[in-house]
Amino acid sequence: MTSSDLSAFGLRCAPFSKELDDADLWLPESKATIVSEIIEALAARQSILLLGDPGVGKTCILRALRRELPKAGFRLTYCRNATLGRRDFYRYLCHALGLHPTSTAANLFLAVETHVQDLRRDKTHPVFLLDEAHLLHPDMLAHLHILLNYEWDAKALLSLVLVGLPELEANLSRRAHRSVFTRIHDRFLLPPASIEDTAEYVRFRLNAAGCDRPIFPDDALAALHEHSQGALREIDRIATAALRDAARRKKNLVDRNTVLRVAEPLVRFE
Repeated sequence: MTSSDLSAFGLRCAPFSKELDDADLWLPESKATIVSEIIEALAARQSILLLGDPGVGKTCILRALRRELPKAGFRLTYCRNATLGRRDFYRYLCHALGLHPTSTAANLFLAVETHVQDLRRDKTHPVFLLDEAHLLHPDMLAHLHILLNYEWDAKALLSLVLVGLPELEANLSRRAHRSVFTRIHDRFLLPPASIEDTAEYVRFRLNAAGCDRPIFPDDALAALHEHSQGALREIDRIATAALRDAARRKKNLVDRNTVLRVAEPLVRFE
């Protein structure tokens, strides 16, 4: 959005930008509860499955977890590239952990295993966040249970947080991956935003950007919810386009017709 678009509605910054500090994220009670439950599970040294359709707030949950998980006692490592084969995955993980072993598959795995055991001696529990886990290579997915196996499978020295689309659960439930699936104790499915959530989210983001008056009437919010299907990322995209369109037409409000006008081509070309 241009400065003139922002000034038309008294905004200090683009209200629906993803460039937010963790402390400024919209975290309704439903999502705050999930974050709390994940922290409790990690404190019990369990592994977790976090599922949801694109744009429903999985990354929001992870960022809130990064902010709220106690720094003392936990080592959080985020891995975003799930498309690698086994050796490249462990090489990537070693890099994220600051390890530099020789690049044979055995040495890469041994380096990660030794690092986990070293953290245990430091009374620190490692947590590996694997984002886009529905894209994990089958060879890597079949190996994850070995990464969780320490001291004859008698010690929980590491927690995995597998984050992905809902089809990840069906993939894990296959016989070939049952060894890792049965080691995942807690499973969370994020639903799309309700129409009430959509209204609250829009108000929250506008207020944070400096707007203290309702810009989107109720019927416009309903149209925004319908076309976004409750996906926060789509709400951001459509609401930004609608604000820009309304500002350039010199409107004081973003009405339903404006939302419908900008949403139709955005949805059509997906």
